[in-house]
This record gives sequence, structure tokens and C-alpha cells, in this order.
Amino acid sequence: MQETSIILNRLRKNLKIRKNLIKSEGIEAYRLYEKDIPEYPYIIDIYKDYAVIYEKGKKIGEDDELNDLVYEHRTDIFAALGELLNIPENKIHLKERVKQSGKQQYEKIAKDKLSFAVKEGEMKFKVNLEDYLDTGLFLEHRPLRKIINQTSASKKVLNLFAYTGSFSVAAALGGGVVTTVDMSRTYLDWARDNFRINDITIKDHHFTQADAVNYIMNLVEKFDIIILDPPSFSNSKRMEDIFDVQRDHITLIEKLMSLLNPEGVLYFSNNLRSFKLDFLIREGFKIEDLTYKSIPKDFRDQKIHQCYKITQK
Repeated sequence: MQETSIILNRLRKNLKIRKNLIKSEGIEAYRLYEKDIPEYPYIIDIYKDYAVIYEKGKKIGEDDELNDLVYEHRTDIFAALGELLNIPENKIHLKERVKQSGKQQYEKIAKDKLSFAVKEGEMKFKVNLEDYLDTGLFLEHRPLRKIINQTSASKKVLNLFAYTGSFSVAAALGGGVVTTVDMSRTYLDWARDNFRINDITIKDHHFTQADAVNYIMNLVEKFDIIILDPPSFSNSKRMEDIFDVQRDHITLIEKLMSLLNPEGVLYFSNNLRSFKLDFLIREGFKIEDLTYKSIPKDFRDQKIHQCYKITQK
């Protein structure tokens, strides 16, 4: 009972803090809890009246003592979510967070499908809480989506490694003409779904299935805004070579900067914690570090990604 009170009290405190953010930003998806209490090293995200709990390093196995602890924690969290947000157990989804490589983070983990749309200001995004480890919407990019939405009017926008196209939606609703590039047909179809639920005319924009690295190196078209949010690593069979953001960002950024129209902007983000922006990039271009500005207020992890606004000097 005492343990349950600890997590319940923390969730209640966190929700109270987030209420202004939820109302002012008009959001239905947010991070409620992020390893606040050492005894409960979990992440809890809310999607409307559903919850997603990420567990790390507490996998059920042969250790009975550990199993008892995991079940106890789950029971505590389920009870707290039920009491605080009226979320029943059948609307709580458990996912195990392990270190991923390549495309593993996007692989299917369940057979059943639960898809619905969540609001983020004037935008809507389809999420899937069951089929994949990730839900289809990276909550930590909410501030950058807002920036792009507010600066895309009458702009040509290129969204690379686009995943489910949330940046593309932000740009299109902001008045931009968007080219969305991803290697996965599944995620390009998902991006089109996101356009449809936002009543965006798909034929006014472009969707390209391609290895983004190869696409970039062969590109000659010019853009006003380019969004580069690559994975840390990728060894997908569809790519011509293994991608490493630390090694490869210099080549990609230099190429993309040559494709910007005058006054154009490149937004570059990645989630490699050890990442260092190369000296050649810092010396060659004007760099504005948006990292802390681009991390949502509902996130405790201030190192979840790095984000830069890059322009010509």
C-alpha cells in the first residue's frame, strides 16, 4: 500500500504540473512519468485514454525475486493509472525497452492492431500502440514540429528519414509544399494516412520511397527547409551501406546545405547521446543549438536528442 502511494502521489503531482501544458498546447499525447523515482525506473506515456509503459532491464524470466518485483511494480502503476486517469488495465500497454540497432525499433512486436488519432494543437497523428515498439509518433519532437509548422508558409520542404511523416504534416499544415522521403513503404503509407486525417490534399505533395542517404547524394533540387532526423545507426538491407550518424553527418550536411535556397534552413536532429557535431560543420556554417528549446516540458531527459538549426554564414 505504501509503495502504491509513492507512485500514485508522483503521477498525481506530474499530472498537475502538466495540465497547463496539455491545455495550452492542445495535446492528447504526452509523457506523464520518466524514471522520477529510482525504485520505479519506468517511462509512462499517455495517448488520450490509453497508457504506454516502457520497461527497461526488468524482463520476466527465471529470477523469482525479480519477477515478484516486476509484477508488484506493474500492479502499483496499473492501480495508480486507474485511480488518477481512469485508465483500465486493458488500455495499458507494456513494452520492453532494450538497446536497438538498425531497424529493430520499428519491427512488429504484436499481431493485433490498435490505431487511432491523437491531437497536437491543430495537427492530428495516427498512433499504433500494439504493433510496434514505437507508437508512430515521437513525442519528444513536439516543439520542433511547432517550429516547422510556424515557419513553412509558401516554403519548399524536404523531410528525410521521415518515419510516419509528422514533420511533413506540420510543414504542410503550415502552408509548405512537402517532399517526404523514407525507405519503408509501410511508413510512407502511414504518412499519407496522417495527411488524410488532417485533410491535406496528398496530390499537392510528394512521397518518395528511397534510401535517404543515396537519395541525398543524388539530389539536385533546391529547398527552403530541410529536416534531417536520421537514426543513430542503420544496417537495413535496403541501404547501400551501414549508416552511422557520427561518421556520416558531415557528408550529409555539407551536401544538404548546397541544396538550400538563399535564406534556407536545415534542421538536424539525432538521438545518439555521445554525438559531437564535427568541427568542419561548426566552422563552415552558422549553427544555432536548439537542443534544450526542442525538448518538451513534459520530458525529464534533457539528453534525449540533440537538435541544430543550420544556415549559411
